[in-house]
Amino acid sequence: MGFKNISILGSTGSIGTQTLDVISQSEQIVINYLTTNTNILLLEEQCKVFNPKGVVISDFDSFSQFKSSTKFEGEIYFGEEGLEIISSDSTTDLLVSSLVGFAGVIPTLNAINNKIDVALANKETLVAAGEIITTAAKNNNVNIFPIDSEHSAIQQCLIGENIDDIEKIILTASGGPFFETPSEKFESITIEDALNHPNWTMGSKITIDSATLMNKGLEVIEAYWLFGLPVEAIDVIIHPQSIIHSMVQFKDSSVKAQLGLPDMKVPIAYALNYPKHKSYDFKRMNLAEIGTLTFFKPDYNKFPNLRLAFEALERGGSTCCILNAVNEVTVQSFLEGKIGFKSISEINSLMLDKIESTNNPSIHDIIEADKNARIITNEYINSNNGIYK
Repeated sequence: MGFKNISILGSTGSIGTQTLDVISQSEQIVINYLTTNTNILLLEEQCKVFNPKGVVISDFDSFSQFKSSTKFEGEIYFGEEGLEIISSDSTTDLLVSSLVGFAGVIPTLNAINNKIDVALANKETLVAAGEIITTAAKNNNVNIFPIDSEHSAIQQCLIGENIDDIEKIILTASGGPFFETPSEKFESITIEDALNHPNWTMGSKITIDSATLMNKGLEVIEAYWLFGLPVEAIDVIIHPQSIIHSMVQFKDSSVKAQLGLPDMKVPIAYALNYPKHKSYDFKRMNLAEIGTLTFFKPDYNKFPNLRLAFEALERGGSTCCILNAVNEVTVQSFLEGKIGFKSISEINSLMLDKIESTNNPSIHDIIEADKNARIITNEYINSNNGIYK
């Protein structure tokens, strides 16, 4: 691999910091741009270590404070305009898209339209605008390398295989912290309980999504767009140990799986070095020590968010975008103590039936659908204050 210029959207988040940890083990990667929302102290430290060409800060107060106090001499941009500038910079070879939520959609599309390969950790991009993103990637001959451990596993299993030989793909899910919790106890789940994931260390939004299994639902939608398979060829299985990251079943009944310890640095490294497996000092897996791997069918009644994701895919149009937007609002409302844990999926289901979808949406339609769904959901939660706690 020759020198590679990389920009990271969301460099101070969980995926961003781990990406920089991986990059620190390579002398052949140069950082173009880094971005943050408010964590300017960490951004300052990252600038000292990696000396990027420039940075973007999305929060105005943080931007003003950084600009007035920093010793960083590179380019400093603010907000959506800054993200547009850096995601369109053709000197970037690979854009790591790890912003949280819908905010990642437009910068990722900008990069693709400027023929920049994308390492995608922002699952909402494909969930909200899958057809638009994948069509743009095809038209611009751009690669999308998934950073999700599940989709990275599938990508690795498909190397050298014919897509027509696939019977189905099987996404594994840890089950989250409440896999064994009776559903009647969901009413009393606290924010602290929900943020305590058994296997992975992630940001708060994705951790709550994992607890409700919405994260797996979003990954189902992602897989649909990444691998071009029909909805009925995508399956989910609960695998609490998170050792098998996903599987591919072929038409002759054979199954390929990708295994490894729960460590996001592994799929990050694969995305950065695709299709090679570069040497890293990551901890090695010892199956004899692990001993037992178990598997269970998901309970769609106990975790209705997973069912909603399949339903949204089947409805098509802007439905997946609506589901994503509504879920972002309900998760944030839960984190703010406005609604209870069980209410996340209840309101998601209610809004999916209430909000009208648009067929064959343009990117403008997607932006409007996202905005409209957030407004309607927030109004509903605020008008029913206390009912869903």
